[in-house]
Amino acid sequence: MTIEDQIFLDRINLFAEKVLSDIDPQKTQISLQLEKLRPVMEEIARDENKPLEEIFIRYMDLASEYSLTKEKKLQSDLKSVANSDSLF
Repeated sequence: MTIEDQIFLDRINLFAEKVLSDIDPQKTQISLQLEKLRPVMEEIARDENKPLEEIFIRYMDLASEYSLTKEKKLQSDLKSVANSDSLF
């Protein structure tokens, strides 16, 4: 992920923390969650002079990449802890 990608994702995630803080993501449809993010995505689309759809796709791709990276790190950390516990 490039620095620009991280800034892009951070901008949307910061907005998401504000507008999605009172909902349960497990119980709320993705379409409703994305609708709440629409204002920041529209702002980015205007700033970058790109279609909203392109911003949405970029966000979904980067969010997936970020989630996968976090999951891999968690698995690695858990494996490290399990290996260090077996030393005792």
